[in-house]
Amino acid sequence: MRHAHPDITPPGEVPDPDGRRWISINDDAGDVWMFDVTYLLSRFHCIYGQGCPGIDVEPDHTETLGCCVHGAYFVDGDDMKDTFKHMKRLTADDWQFKSVAADHTKGKGKKASEHGAFVKLESGEWTTRVHQDACIFLNRDDHDGGPGCALHSAALRAGERPMDWKPDVCWQVPIRMDVHTDDNERDTVMVRGWERHDWGAGGSDFHWWCHEEPEAYTAAQPVYITSRDELIGLVGGDIYRALAEELDEISQQRVTPVTLDVRR
Repeated sequence: MRHAHPDITPPGEVPDPDGRRWISINDDAGDVWMFDVTYLLSRFHCIYGQGCPGIDVEPDHTETLGCCVHGAYFVDGDDMKDTFKHMKRLTADDWQFKSVAADHTKGKGKKASEHGAFVKLESGEWTTRVHQDACIFLNRDDHDGGPGCALHSAALRAGERPMDWKPDVCWQVPIRMDVHTDDNERDTVMVRGWERHDWGAGGSDFHWWCHEEPEAYTAAQPVYITSRDELIGLVGGDIYRALAEELDEISQQRVTPVTLDVRR
């Protein structure tokens, strides 16, 4: 039986962290996808360039560093190689620190691991280089083309999706996907908003985190619509379509979350 839907957090308000509502979708492999309906129906959006004070030691609305102060951690080698492929398309007009990255490049190698835009940490992880207190791909206020991610801006000018150019973490955040595998190798995948504790111990150092602030919940449409491409990139088209169909109904105040089965 279908019932009246729960209240949806109005624009300008942060969803209550308690009492979140979830929807589950079963796929062909028998895995379960769990979606945080409260978050996906919220009006959260990135406010970089629209008053974002960044996540540095002290909030600063005059800076344009956003959440790029630590550089981007690559998921794997393919992630880094894909970013490298698109990085090679950047011109000096696109990228303020192109020459700085070139100065750090080892020899004349053409592999991503030999380019000065990328750094291998003692932990073995690869990241984008931090230059002048932020990611080397982040153009600053004094750049002729204005501040912002060089990869993101260049993708838009090329008529392409920024998520195809940038490191995976840069387009996935602030959407979080946690995978839990049971004894029978069956996965339960939880899709929700990225929370402060997801960053580990470093998250407690953020003096401002967008998911906790009402000014970041002012988008004209809910997250599942504004982040459609990112969600499809994470969960696939079939799962997203089933999710969107149900959230369309919920957002139109018709039903509460229910369990769906999209197995064929």
